[in-house]
Amino acid sequence: MAKILVIDDEPDVLVLIKNILEKDHIVTTSSCADSVDIDTLNQYDLILLDIMMPGTDGLSFCKKIRHRVQCPILFLTAKSREADIVESLISGGDDYITKPFGIQELQARIHAHLRREQRENHAILNRGEFRFNLSSKEVFIGEQKVKLTKSEYEICEYLAKHKGQVFSREQIYDGVYGYEGESDPSSISEHIKNIRGKFSNFGLSPIATVWGIGYKWI
Repeated sequence: MAKILVIDDEPDVLVLIKNILEKDHIVTTSSCADSVDIDTLNQYDLILLDIMMPGTDGLSFCKKIRHRVQCPILFLTAKSREADIVESLISGGDDYITKPFGIQELQARIHAHLRREQRENHAILNRGEFRFNLSSKEVFIGEQKVKLTKSEYEICEYLAKHKGQVFSREQIYDGVYGYEGESDPSSISEHIKNIRGKFSNFGLSPIATVWGIGYKWI
């Protein structure tokens, strides 16, 4: 089941969409973009976002959150002019659905984006502000790539894949290099020191030291 967030200031629309989707998905609704906790957005697999709302409108909200979330954002809009549609896509939206919409169209659009996301996400790992491209072996914070060495990247990926688990230097070394590694487990501490220095430039510190045991991605 996918987790879907629907933001629309019309109560009837929220009830309608929830009734349509909740058989196959977990649906959370909100009548105001300003009441949504931005720190929770990474838990959703898709966001449906009304454009015309009091307070922060949909376009502004999309621009605000686009660098924080990787899931598809679909706009709900009563506007049908080409210029309005183009603006919604430029702001970071992946698609749009015009009101009034048909039930089958809504379901088809959502399912299509979820299928596409599932195909693409096998190579992406999201951890809060961090996005790992597992194919290219790169880490991004927002849209900015963090310059890591090969060893630094592999250590980060290993810890991030096992978020919350504590590993000793020896376990990290074996997990990254295997038992045939030609270096020494003590090098892990130096690598992590360098990683922390690079992440601190972004004001972030995702790797915690668990004294007497090792390290974990928090």
